[in-house]
Amino acid sequence: MPGVWTYIAQRTSAMIMAPLVILHLGIIIYAVRGGLTAEAILSRTQGSLFWGLTYGLFVVAVAVHAAVGVDRESTRLN
Repeated sequence: MPGVWTYIAQRTSAMIMAPLVILHLGIIIYAVRGGLTAEAILSRTQGSLFWGLTYGLFVVAVAVHAAVGVDRESTRLN
């Protein structure tokens, strides 16, 4: 049964990550075209609950997705 739960965890994290990756890339393109520096971006987003939760969710989804992927590959190679 653990294989089913890891499969579900990886697929769920991928579904969460997909729109967040698009959002992240869009922000990067907007910032680069606007000539914004990292300092300017942080000054605009610092203290924002929305951006904190958005990137917090992104980090958790990436961590789960990567951990399951590494585990599955290491199991497959053994």
